[in-house]
Amino acid sequence: VLGLCGGYQMLGRTIADPNGIEGPAGTTSGLGLLDVETTMIRDKTLTQVQAKHVASNCDVTGYEIHIGRTDGPDRARPMLEINGRPEGAMSVNGRIMGSYVHGIFSSDDFRTCFLEGLGADARPSFYDKSIDTILDMLAEHLETHIDIDGLLTVTRNPVPGAST
Repeated sequence: VLGLCGGYQMLGRTIADPNGIEGPAGTTSGLGLLDVETTMIRDKTLTQVQAKHVASNCDVTGYEIHIGRTDGPDRARPMLEINGRPEGAMSVNGRIMGSYVHGIFSSDDFRTCFLEGLGADARPSFYDKSIDTILDMLAEHLETHIDIDGLLTVTRNPVPGAST
C-alpha cells in the first residue's frame, strides 16, 4: 500500500489540525497502517525534489506541496532520501509506505525500477507518449460527439435572471 501526500497522512494513526487550517480544529483517526502522526502546520512546503528511493537506490524526481508535518517510529524507515534528509515512512514489514513527494511515477525509469523492486512485471511503458495518445483520443471523441462550437456559444451567453 502506498500513500502520497494526503494519502500518506491518512495511512498514519492520526491527523491533527489544532489551528483549524484545513477545517474545524481537531484530530481525526487515520487508518493506522503506518506508525506515524501528522500535524497540520501553517507553513506550506512547496519545492521541486530530486531524491533517492531508499529500497531500490533509484533516482526519483517530483515535487512537494503540503502543510503537514509527519513524525513517528515508521519515519525511521524513510521511503526516500532528499539530499540525505529522510522523507516519508515505511512499515516494519515494508509493505506499507508513504511520502509527501508527488509525481514520482511519471518517470518511466523510476516506475520500472520501483515495480521491479516489488517483483512486479515492469515492462517498459512510456508515460509522456501514453498521456499524449490518451489526450488525442479524448479530443477526437469529444469532437465527434459534442458540438463544441455550440457548447462554447451557450457558455458565453449570460443566463437570464442571473446576476453578473
